[in-house]
This record gives sequence, structure tokens and C-alpha cells, in this order.
Amino acid sequence: MKKLALASLTLVLLSACASIAVNEDSLVKRTSFALSLAPEDFTISNRSDEGVRTDYQVQTKAGRRYSCYVTGTVSVIGRTVSDAICNEVPRPAAAAPSQPAAAPKPACNALLKAAKKC
Repeated sequence: MKKLALASLTLVLLSACASIAVNEDSLVKRTSFALSLAPEDFTISNRSDEGVRTDYQVQTKAGRRYSCYVTGTVSVIGRTVSDAICNEVPRPAAAAPSQPAAAPKPACNALLKAAKKC
């Protein structure tokens, strides 16, 4: 009876640990599928496991960056890892010019001449 209780407790504890359920191979496979990229075309970094969720960053060889996550659990039927959910991280906007460009002068017409605007 004690062995059954210990085994049940162990399974309950493991079911909430993404760090155990989600291995590097599953991250690569799920990310490759989600981004339609070959595994050698990206790198994974900044992995963070919290409960059943694993957050991580992806950098592609083309220079794109993604923020992704998967969920993973271990249960009686085995290890289960969800599909990867990824969002592209926007690139920083280009620095604004130091002086705004001058507005183009309107073409001079009869109405602007009457208003003494040209």
C-alpha cells in the first residue's frame, strides 16, 4: 500500500514538471514544425521552465527572432509535449532622422495665388 501511495505521489509531482517532460529534442522538433524551418536553420536559447510550461527564444539564420513556448507533462501514459506556439519579436524601428524632411511645396494654383500663399 505504501509503495502504491509513493508511486502515485511521484506521478503527481512529475506531471507538473516541464523540465522533466520537455527535452531539447522535443523543443527542436516542435519549433521546426511551427516555423517551417529545418533544425539547422535556428538556435534555441533562454529556456525557462515554470510548472508545465517551457518558454524559450529562437534565433533564425535569416536574423528573425521568435518568442516561443510549449507545455509538457509526464503521466501514466508517458511523456506529452504540446505543439510550439511562437510569435515573431518585432525588430527595433530605424532611428528617426535628426531633422524632419521639409514638406513639399504645393503647386501654385489660382486659389493659392488669391490667398497669397505662393
